[in-house]
Amino acid sequence: MTSETKSATSPIRQVSVVSTGTVSIHPEHVAATRKPLYWWLFTSRRWTRPLPINVYVIEHDDGLVLFDTGQDRASVTDPDYFPGGISGVVYDRLARFDIGAADTLTAQLASIGYDIADVRVAVLSHLHQDHIGGLPELAGAEIVISGEEWRSLDAPLPGPRGLLRDHIDLPGLRWRHIDPGPIHDPQAAPFTTGHDLFGDGGLVLLPTPGHTPGSLSLLVRVPGQPPLLMVGDLTYDAHLLEEGHVPGVGNKRQLTETTKMINLLREQNPGLVVLPAHDPGAASRLAPVTRALAARGETAT
Repeated sequence: MTSETKSATSPIRQVSVVSTGTVSIHPEHVAATRKPLYWWLFTSRRWTRPLPINVYVIEHDDGLVLFDTGQDRASVTDPDYFPGGISGVVYDRLARFDIGAADTLTAQLASIGYDIADVRVAVLSHLHQDHIGGLPELAGAEIVISGEEWRSLDAPLPGPRGLLRDHIDLPGLRWRHIDPGPIHDPQAAPFTTGHDLFGDGGLVLLPTPGHTPGSLSLLVRVPGQPPLLMVGDLTYDAHLLEEGHVPGVGNKRQLTETTKMINLLREQNPGLVVLPAHDPGAASRLAPVTRALAARGETAT
């Protein structure tokens, strides 16, 4: 089989994951409790073990695609990265980051053989700091975000809602705002709206509100492999999502409804691999697909 033949059957050549450092959060953040958010945020003394800050990397015939861009190393080296005042206190209580010099997006892509200059598209699940951190390194890429998520920047108090405009609306970036429209895709049921990124069915953006109103997930389909669903912060643990549990940050009603839809999608697609942004088990669940696609590529050349 030639590489041209392989590309004709599947435009997706490889799917990998890198991590731009680690983050620790409160257990109440991972799984909702009856405690109000600001109560546990300011009183909890417990932190999770370090969790990955995942960036998913898709090698497509039309160029390299990222799902999320990780956390900026400047957030741990620049004392002015976060706002001051009460907002700064909230950020300090929300998460603890560990991001080394080798954890930049550029370095992490290089570690698996990619040049950041080859990134054509970066899809953001949402606009929180640990998903937009690579934007300063992506001047040559198109940045895809849901229109609703982008419009949320103009709502009151963006800083306390986790939106750091100074690190998002950077000069020179090429933004593309997606408003999901009707789709007729039986494999995507129960979702009836979405956006086919390249028009080939391989990468389909699905609206998954809850963590933020405009959050997106990415359904990735490669013939012969289980479908993949990259879900951002809809959950921090794929097993909790499967059991119907929701995180402690976001709109609980929306999180619950979206979680139900994802579990219906799972029933429609047995073997669906759910890949959250901070799930320690995500890399091992993706690894068999990465290995299979690597072997396929070796056979094709």
